[in-house]
Amino acid sequence: MNDTELMVLPLVVRIERAAPPERTDALEAAAMAVLSLLDDPGEWGAEVRAWESTGKIRKVVRRARGAEWRRAAALPGRTLEHRTAEVRVHPPVPLDDWPRDLARLQVSGTELTDSGDPEPVVAGAAGPPVLWANPRLAMSAGKAMAQAGHAAQLAWWAGGAAEHDAWRAAGLSVRVRTAAPDDFAAKVAAGLPVVRDAGFTEIEPGSCTFVAEAPWLYGRLTRS
Repeated sequence: MNDTELMVLPLVVRIERAAPPERTDALEAAAMAVLSLLDDPGEWGAEVRAWESTGKIRKVVRRARGAEWRRAAALPGRTLEHRTAEVRVHPPVPLDDWPRDLARLQVSGTELTDSGDPEPVVAGAAGPPVLWANPRLAMSAGKAMAQAGHAAQLAWWAGGAAEHDAWRAAGLSVRVRTAAPDDFAAKVAAGLPVVRDAGFTEIEPGSCTFVAEAPWLYGRLTRS
């Protein structure tokens, strides 16, 4: 196995004890941070291309607070602020060679909740792409953030220049919601971009975790 096959995209979510983010905000921020890097990798273009070329798009979410967050923010990367959430995306790194200040951060402890129900998404209404979570799977917020990032990436891959331009003009925004069980199955069957988990953590290999939906995604070939 070569080095590019072992690359991973690090994401760090800021979780301060006194003011943790809303769960939905954190999931949406993670997806938007991934999209930001795909749209404009900047000086990390070579790393992003090598990571994307494998098709594995592995992501790991870690949490930070206080001095940990400040150290993470000093490393190469960019921070996405979205309502109550702050998520920092770093350029892809080899799975076993993380920068020390990222490697020391905890993966566990990303249990976030929403203080209220997210605004419902009306079927057929105009708006940003929706990333639908599988209601039959229980995932920590960190796991769900990585899966939402996967779904956003598959939707990006499935789009063309016109769709990318429109999405960029809308700030690369997304909505993350939990689907009704029957609706989730129907969206998978419709051929929308679907994330099938590799099974490294929390859930069984091959589980469908998220589906991405936007009008322009119907009928597109996708990679998952």
